[in-house]
Amino acid sequence: MKANLTHVALHVVDMEASVDFYQRYCGMKVIHERDNRHICWMAEVGREQEMIFVLMVGGQPVQHNEPDYAHLGFAMASRDEVDRIADMAREDGVLIWPPREDPYPVGYYCGVKDPSGNYVEFSYGQPLGPGAEDADRGLRD
Repeated sequence: MKANLTHVALHVVDMEASVDFYQRYCGMKVIHERDNRHICWMAEVGREQEMIFVLMVGGQPVQHNEPDYAHLGFAMASRDEVDRIADMAREDGVLIWPPREDPYPVGYYCGVKDPSGNYVEFSYGQPLGPGAEDADRGLRD
């Protein structure tokens, strides 16, 4: 049996703020809306049939107990892109983990809080996504 991960569904506190966040920070776009925008499907451009976020109105703010690394992860094409996200998040007041380098397979990353309180990691140098070629040191071994 082979299962493929196709979507993650999240309750959000504020749909408009959440859609704006994932558009600005992640380059995602709305690909489907239901129930007067109480449910939005979002995807990365070019990956609309591979992996999506389903955002649903009705969530409570996420509370994290520190240290808590529960997060959604996005790979970036360079360290500079991670730094750009961190700068934007710092300016917006939502930076939770300043850019840092951790040992393989973690790489270089920063963390940002979305409007519902979910932690979102932006990384470079992990063995998956953009930059994987530079970091591939046999994670599958």
